[in-house]
Parts: sequence; C-alpha cells; structure tokens
Amino acid sequence: MSVSVEVWGDYACFSRPEMKVERVSYDVMTPSAARGILEAIYWHPGMRWIVDRIRVCAPIRFTNIRRNEVKDTLSARKARTVMETGECLYLATPESIQQRAAMVLRDVRYVIEAHFVMTSKAAAGDNPGKFQDIMRRRLEKGQCYHQPCLGVREFPAHFRPCSEYPPCPEELLGEQDLGWMLLDLDYSDPENITPHFFRGTLYDGVLEVPPMEDEEVRR
Repeated sequence: MSVSVEVWGDYACFSRPEMKVERVSYDVMTPSAARGILEAIYWHPGMRWIVDRIRVCAPIRFTNIRRNEVKDTLSARKARTVMETGECLYLATPESIQQRAAMVLRDVRYVIEAHFVMTSKAAAGDNPGKFQDIMRRRLEKGQCYHQPCLGVREFPAHFRPCSEYPPCPEELLGEQDLGWMLLDLDYSDPENITPHFFRGTLYDGVLEVPPMEDEEVRR
C-alpha cells in the first residue's frame, strides 16, 4: 500500500552529522526525515513506513541564520532524584542557552512517495486496507498526531495528499551527486542504534531511496 504526500515550508534543516559545531543542512530531505513526517501524520505499531523516493519540487536554496539552542538536557536520573527529594526540576536557561549559526534550506517543497508493511504487533482486526483508508482520511483533513517538521521543530511542515506531481525545477534536470546521506537509523538493537548511509543521486529532481538491506548501504 503506497501514498504520495506533498510537503512544503519556509525553512528546513536536515543536519549533516559530520558538522559538530554549526548546523549545516543536506541539500535535500533525508529519508529518515521523510519517515518522521509520515509518522507524525499517522503511526500505528502494526505498520512500518518505508520511503521509496523523494521528489524535489523547488530549487535548492540555502540561507544562513542564527538560532538560540539549549546546550543542557535533563536526564532521567536527575528526574528520579527530584521525585525522591521534592526539589524543583528546571533548566537555568540564561546559563544553558547558546547561539549557533546554521546553514538551512529555504522555500522547500517535496513529494514523499512511500509504502507501509505490516508488523508483528498488528492486531487481529488490522489489515493494509484499513491503514490505507485511515491515512487517506487524515491527509485529506490535515490531521496529525503532532505537527510535522522539516528537520527541526521550529520549521513546521505543511502537507496534503499529492494527486499530481509538481514540475521538476529546470536547474535540477539531469543527474546530480549529493554525496553520502543518512538513510535511517537501525533500531533492531535498542542498546546499539546504528545509522545507515547511502550515496544520494538526484535524477531529474528524484531521489531514489534504497532499502536498508541494499549492499551499497553503509553503516
């Protein structure tokens, strides 16, 4: 069962993991980000989304911005200690905020083509047709479990069902090498979550996404 979802927004940042200090976005949306958008619209333990391809429907444009980020986190251990002692749980934001530069995408538009497979957690009454109908209704009504985002929470993603592909931007015609990109994270071992990468190539604005088990996918 497959779906086509058009998503767009003013800004996007699909962060490259090799950039440690400042955020730098990939040229296009990553498959893991596309999966996150689909799961924000509809997620169920009895199904798993698999992204097949991503169509880039707007010219690739970068811009530089500065963002305030919180450098500290509240750990589960700290939360348990606070529950036991009755202390206040908070982040001292003036001391925790740091300003960082980011190279982000602007005026983005994509079409996500994906399908889902049933998992072992599906109930007796679950079936592909049921999930397909639910996803279709949620797309038509603009419903989601939480606001989908384009890489980071402050860049919301608008979405709608795609009935006709937007034209490919002229500058994206032909073949373009995007280099190594994050494919997704392998959660099969919760104690050792492993990232997988693939060699991204745009063909007339279309990024074909290989399956995780593809021999060219690298850890």
